Amino acid sequence: MKFEGTKAYVATQDLKIAVNAAVTVERPLLIKGEPGTGKTVLAAEVAAALGRPLIEWHIKSTTKAHQGLYEYDAVTRLRDSQLGDERVNDISNYIKRGKLWEAFTGVEGADKAPVLLIDEIDKADIEFPNDLLLELDRMEFHVYETGETIRAVQRPIVIITSNNEKELPDAFLRRCFFHYIKFPDADVMREIIDVHYPDIQKKLVAEALKVFYEIREVPGMKKKPSTAELLDWLKLLMAEELPLEVLTSRDPRKLIPPLHGALLKNEQDVHLFEKLAFMHRREGG
Repeated sequence: MKFEGTKAYVATQDLKIAVNAAVTVERPLLIKGEPGTGKTVLAAEVAAALGRPLIEWHIKSTTKAHQGLYEYDAVTRLRDSQLGDERVNDISNYIKRGKLWEAFTGVEGADKAPVLLIDEIDKADIEFPNDLLLELDRMEFHVYETGETIRAVQRPIVIITSNNEKELPDAFLRRCFFHYIKFPDADVMREIIDVHYPDIQKKLVAEALKVFYEIREVPGMKKKPSTAELLDWLKLLMAEELPLEVLTSRDPRKLIPPLHGALLKNEQDVHLFEKLAFMHRREGG
């Protein structure tokens, strides 16, 4: 079975090829792209399309690689030993399984290997990817406290996302199949909008997309609006029942679009549009 996208997720042909290639060569799929291009959601959609369970590991700046394997709670064991708890006789009672352990051993009741999402790997320190090289390559690791080796029963599909906050090590990149999700063009964006708002007025979409892509092309923006923000903006435009003239107007004094708080997410970009409007007024005056 190959990934062909889902009803809820519009996947480009390039992305479909990347997912299926990574599955075929049994390599982690490393996904990059600007925020809001659907990197994190991809893992859930691949799992749904292929009928596999999903395991999610969301990385933080404090996350360590060994936490994905397991954690040994020595403090609790010491406390239990002082209290005379019989649980201390079995050290496995103090081993907490990590997301890789779960992915390797499979989800109870599922007959297929899971999809493992390692989300925003670049948030962790620079050694994090290297610390997972061996485990992801061999699909096994050793638990020193119990002396057992955990091996993947079936090889999980591993999807790793990155926002390019840090450069990833070359040794790690060599072991991945890489794909960059380009920001959707207007045609793909219309497909995405149709999935979320099938009954939306086509004229509203056409005018909103013009404004949206014009905003993204303004030089000097700190944060360009993403797909998710466009969808939020469209939802607000429909809820407020604003006339199309509000969008079709090209009055330079109204460069900031209506309900712009859904699109512009920091004061620097708001000030940029206010400055542009002021300059247009001066030139027109």
